[in-house]
Amino acid sequence: MWINRRFKFCPSCGAAVTYSVPADDNRERATCTVCATIHYENPLNVVGTLPVWGDQVLLCKRAISPRHGFWTLPAGFLELGESAAEGAQRETDEEAGAQIELQPLYCMMNVVRVGQIHFYYRAKLLSPVFNPGPESLEAKLFHEHEIPWEELAFRTVRETLQRFFEDRRLGRPFDLHCTDIV
Repeated sequence: MWINRRFKFCPSCGAAVTYSVPADDNRERATCTVCATIHYENPLNVVGTLPVWGDQVLLCKRAISPRHGFWTLPAGFLELGESAAEGAQRETDEEAGAQIELQPLYCMMNVVRVGQIHFYYRAKLLSPVFNPGPESLEAKLFHEHEIPWEELAFRTVRETLQRFFEDRRLGRPFDLHCTDIV
């Protein structure tokens, strides 16, 4: 089992933490050695979109690490105070400068080894004009045969694109895909 062990010091009082199973629990938790506060470590949520213009999809070339210079769907970490849909729209605007009409959730992927869950919504682009933000080198539309498959930044992006093109090719409805990335 993957354990992050993110905490070394208590965010409440600054004392050292130890990892142990609390009396009323069944797994190790970061527990403060002084104030006894238990700190829970939960997965990070990544939210984004699969923006479509006609028969093309929008990808962004990353200007940041990790995977600088590789292509990705517009996505990033969900912020406190926003819904998953709001976060996906914000990330699409921040990374691509794209105006979209958000559609239903399309993919949910558990990436257990890094403690993340990735959510991708389908999105209809309202314009083929983009204004990428500082996290993207460029934003570009691709037909399926033009996708730079060997230059995709993350496996979740590859999986989402493969499922989308297969669903579209087979005329299947764009139902929710859920999977674990191992």
